[in-house]
Amino acid sequence: MSTDTTHRPSPVRAAGLSWAGYLLGFALGGFFDGILLHQVLQWHHLLSAVESSAVQDIRVQILADGLFHAAMYLVAAGGLWLLWRSRRRFAESGADRFLFANALIGFGVWHIIDGVLSHWILGIHRIRMDSANPLFWDLLWFVVFGVAVAGAGWRLRRGGGTGGGGRGAPVALTLAILIAGPVAALPPPGVTTVMVLFQPGTTAIEVFTALAAVDGRPVWQDSSGQLWAIDLGEGGSPTALYRHGALLVSNTLLPTGCLDWFRT
Repeated sequence: MSTDTTHRPSPVRAAGLSWAGYLLGFALGGFFDGILLHQVLQWHHLLSAVESSAVQDIRVQILADGLFHAAMYLVAAGGLWLLWRSRRRFAESGADRFLFANALIGFGVWHIIDGVLSHWILGIHRIRMDSANPLFWDLLWFVVFGVAVAGAGWRLRRGGGTGGGGRGAPVALTLAILIAGPVAALPPPGVTTVMVLFQPGTTAIEVFTALAAVDGRPVWQDSSGQLWAIDLGEGGSPTALYRHGALLVSNTLLPTGCLDWFRT
């Protein structure tokens, strides 16, 4: 008596592609949240509801968003690594559908966890901070992008494959991660503050000479005196700082800070 396994993933593929799909979908959920809600719509930042004057500083808010996106990068990297290890399984029947279904589940799980943990347990932000009825928006996002998407993924996975393997889903998910990650790292619109890492040995006088050259205003500096936050205003040119001893000029806190840590 034969058993039809045409549409059932092998144990190896189930272990590799399952977690690849879950992690990539989870990371895309985080990037979707950060790009749409933090940057495009600007409805909230990660720590918008934390009632502390220090945390409410926009630089701290952007730093928290940057660290959040860095965490999503790590999750995405894990998913891409598992996807690469499972590449020989792409030709199996229903592999693309199986992967896409798990990615939908991961995407939905991100929004479910975010809703329960960030909105209701920790209370660090709500979907719409400026709404008179924040619970409505929390529940709307929870159902539409959380429960509904995860349910669609579960139903698609339970439905099995439709014959013939394919590489469309792996390629599409990889491209989505490679595009979403850098977009998520972009600063919110209207932010004119840049992080500048100056060369080792740059003196305070040289830094202020650079500020004068770009008509910038110092906002913050680290203890070493080499990592600065500089407000360039509306018409400032960050590229001019490279002519005055800058090693790296970035609109986000994360890359510059990481390079400063590695430098030390």
